Amino acid sequence: MASGYKRILLKVSGEALAGDNSFGIEPPFLQGVARQIADVARTGTQVAIVVGGGNIFRGMAGAADGTDRVTADLMGMLGTMINALALSNAISRQGVKSKPFSAATMPSVADTFTARDAKLALEEGFVVVLGGGTGNPFFTTDTAATLRAIELECDVVLKGTKVDGVYSDDPKKNPDAVRYAHISFDDVISQNLKVMDTAAFALARDNRMPIIVYALDVAEGLSGVLEGRGRSTLVGDHG
Repeated sequence: MASGYKRILLKVSGEALAGDNSFGIEPPFLQGVARQIADVARTGTQVAIVVGGGNIFRGMAGAADGTDRVTADLMGMLGTMINALALSNAISRQGVKSKPFSAATMPSVADTFTARDAKLALEEGFVVVLGGGTGNPFFTTDTAATLRAIELECDVVLKGTKVDGVYSDDPKKNPDAVRYAHISFDDVISQNLKVMDTAAFALARDNRMPIIVYALDVAEGLSGVLEGRGRSTLVGDHG
């Protein structure tokens, strides 16, 4: 356990699983993410994962097109389950035990999430992949990631995205945007930095849960980020 973290919660965005595509899952990218996760799990670190679903369906976009918001969010939850099943299977193919859980009851697809059962699976050496968000509409999978990390008594949340940290502005639109090595919860909320939603940051702040934001395709891999070698941003009140 070279990183010093016993149990981590990794948030993988759906858009990240799409790789260079705008929709769906890009198999080589999925395998690359699974390989990084398996490498960390083999060191003895317990890994829980919350997956987004933006590559399949995005509830907010569906609601904007006229779909009832609750229905749109339920469709988004089903999208996260597609990603959870794909990622769990990809991790298993790396030779590491993995078990998917769903926040919504669908027994023929995955075990229904409870903190008790997920903790037991982690202690038994499974990488647990958590789909279905919080199981409720109006909450993002970022908020679900923070909630699950607190429930499972994780040491840190890692937000894997297409960007290598938290910036003062969108680095794709503003070449002068500055990447922070460390930023407090209050600053990230007051500056309205959009790498995660405000509710997720507020929940993490109130429960003293640090968040590391990094790029999923970082050369050093997830293990390098955990050991402080990859470019990332630490969001928390203690650096």
